[in-house]
Amino acid sequence: MKPHRIVHRDQKSYFAVLIDDNNRKPVARLHFNTKQKYLGLLDESKTETRHPIDSTDEIYAHSDSIREAVQRYL
Repeated sequence: MKPHRIVHRDQKSYFAVLIDDNNRKPVARLHFNTKQKYLGLLDESKTETRHPIDSTDEIYAHSDSIREAVQRYL
């Protein structure tokens, strides 16, 4: 996927990573507004699963799931 198609949108309760600036094509959500940080990954039915993270470096551990989310929109 071309990088220019990946956009971000800062919502009130999370930071959204989207494709084509379309909220119907979410890749991930970053919940950083509380002490415990979460990476929210969405499945095929757009049900979010929150994974607790202590550092942004831990996002790399979920790279396969993120790639799968992107592949759904190709």
